[in-house]
Amino acid sequence: MSEILADPLPLDGDAPEAARVFDEVLLSVDNITLTFGGVTALSNIGFDIRKGEIRAIIGPNGAGKTSMLNVINGFYHPQQGKITFKGEERRRMRPHNAAKQGIARTFQNVALFKGMTTLDNVMTGRLLKMKTNMFWQAIYWGPNQREEIKHREFCEHIIDFLEIQAIRKTPVGRLPYGMQKRVELARALAMEPELLLLDEPMAGMNIEEKEDMSRFILDVNDQFGTTIALIEHDMSVVMDLSDRVVVLDYGRKLADGTPAAVSRDQKVIDAYLGVGH
Repeated sequence: MSEILADPLPLDGDAPEAARVFDEVLLSVDNITLTFGGVTALSNIGFDIRKGEIRAIIGPNGAGKTSMLNVINGFYHPQQGKITFKGEERRRMRPHNAAKQGIARTFQNVALFKGMTTLDNVMTGRLLKMKTNMFWQAIYWGPNQREEIKHREFCEHIIDFLEIQAIRKTPVGRLPYGMQKRVELARALAMEPELLLLDEPMAGMNIEEKEDMSRFILDVNDQFGTTIALIEHDMSVVMDLSDRVVVLDYGRKLADGTPAAVSRDQKVIDAYLGVGH
């Protein structure tokens, strides 16, 4: 493992006392196996994500966390297993189909258009919502102009929500890394997703930036009702934000449950801190 927890796993008292309860399954992953040649990235993985919850996916480097997100949003196609989203079974989903169905994501390494402004980057998240044809888009008049104004107003609302008004006209390539992460979150929210996949949203951030991002994630879940699945290495963030946690290790599921239960699981402690602990 190339990355070890900066702090020990929280004690039972550090985990949230009152657990929220969610009954409706939004997405289920059943017996997913993903291989690349002779390397098995995921082996018989199964878990579910329930509507309205914050679901954390954790594990050491190389555990298969990002591969799992890539399977969920259709970038990878597993050799075995199935994914069911909103009651419909999906076997070979493409990323653009996943986006149309209501799945948005951010990436471990920021994937923005660096020469474009914050507002223009956020506007790209509305492309799937635009209905006018290429002719009207080319002349920017009539129906297209009215439609773009409507979508721009929505994006301005997202920009206000994430408190990035001051950089709305700034090319994102000139922004610090933590702020670029926030812009990427804004672009994902512009898609109005039902399920938001966040791949290490706190990576590379200082303490203050992590506190801000944590607040925004909670607000997105609470105010927009967005279901969230996130990968995160900072265990204090995982314990504070998540309703349930699934732990992967070397492509296998190690544990699944509430943050308090997972923090007590000896197999999880061994995977992070070594069998001798």
